[in-house]
Parts: sequence; structure tokens; C-alpha cells
Amino acid sequence: MSSIAGRDPTPPTRWWWVRHAPVVVNEGRCYGQSDLPCRTDDESGFRGLAECLPQQAVWVVSSLMRTHQTAAAIVAAGLPGPDPIPGPAVQVEPDLAEQHFGAWQGQSYASLAQQRAEEYHRFWFAPARERAPGGESFVDLIERVAPVIARLNRDFAGRDIIAVAHGGTIRAALGLALDLSPEASLSFTIDNISLTRLEYFDDPAARHGHSWRVGGVNQPAS
Repeated sequence: MSSIAGRDPTPPTRWWWVRHAPVVVNEGRCYGQSDLPCRTDDESGFRGLAECLPQQAVWVVSSLMRTHQTAAAIVAAGLPGPDPIPGPAVQVEPDLAEQHFGAWQGQSYASLAQQRAEEYHRFWFAPARERAPGGESFVDLIERVAPVIARLNRDFAGRDIIAVAHGGTIRAALGLALDLSPEASLSFTIDNISLTRLEYFDDPAARHGHSWRVGGVNQPAS
């Protein structure tokens, strides 16, 4: 059914993507899926998110603790939400985790450039498609994130979804929404505790053939 008088026939599924807070131990290291805690002392940042995120939303986090801690900090800053996090009202989606960098995880970028010069430089020459030893490429990340987004669009059609995830995951979501090449998707900057807003329409005909609308990318929390 097409739209009437310029109005969409059904409400979109609204995605509120939040990148987790900065990890406690970074120091120029490649952490990927290393399960590190994050800093939750940015009171103004979390309060800013709490003020602009919707109430009564579906909450989704990855399997990594930094997304759980970030979600809990947003709730503690004043947004009514599920408590505790993770809990029965929060969906943990392991396939929304950050890109896995295999043997490189935990190592500093400086040491990788020095000790693994050839494979490290080859990776950065084609970062979307090359893999770290035992790890994933960005294309691999897109391929595991896409089915999760499609399933949640079906399960929570017309709802608000707050997804606390990772920089790579959010770049993948933007690439899928805008039908970008993996290389173009990597051009987005996604800061810690930033907000990226996407809307999914189940009827592309109502949106001139486009299923997605972008409301904002990498918006600061305060």
C-alpha cells in the first residue's frame, strides 16, 4: 500500500545506535573483541544520552561488558530502562560484537607495525577485506551483523531500539542502510558515547524505493 498525502502508512523501526564508552585500558592497542571494561565517569555525556534517547525502547547490547556498562550508565543517568543490565529485558546479541582482530588483539599498534610489518601494512592497504591472523575482515563483520539487524527489524517492527554496540558494528549498520561499499562504510567516524540514528521502513515503496532513512551520524552526547 502506498503512502497517502505524503504520510508513511506504517511507523518506521527507529534505531538509536550508541557506541560504548572508552575502554579503561587502551593505550594505543588493538582491542577488538577483548572483553575490557569501560569508563563510566562522563556524567554529562551519559546525562545527554539519557535526555535524548526514547523511553520504553527495546534495549540491545553485544556480548562484551563495555556495552553492558555503558547501557547501565545511561539508565543511571536518568533514562528509565531495564535494571539490571544485562537482564531479562535486555537482548544480548553476540553477533553485534566488534570486529575480531585475532592474534593482534591486545597488542599495541606500534608493536604490530614493527613486528608484523608485511601483514600489518597489507591489512591497512585493504582494511575492508583483509583479515588479521585468526581474525575477521570488515566484510566478515558486515555479514554477521546484517542478519541480526534484519531479524530485529522483523521482531520489533515500529518500535524504538536502543543498540549499545561498537564502532565497527555501527559503521556496518550505516553501510547496510545506505547500500555503501565496505570501503566507503569505513570512512565514518564513530566516537565513544556518540549517537547514530537510523529508521527502517518495512514498505520501501512508501519511501521512493528506500528502506532506510538516516537521522544523524556520530552525534555528541552532550
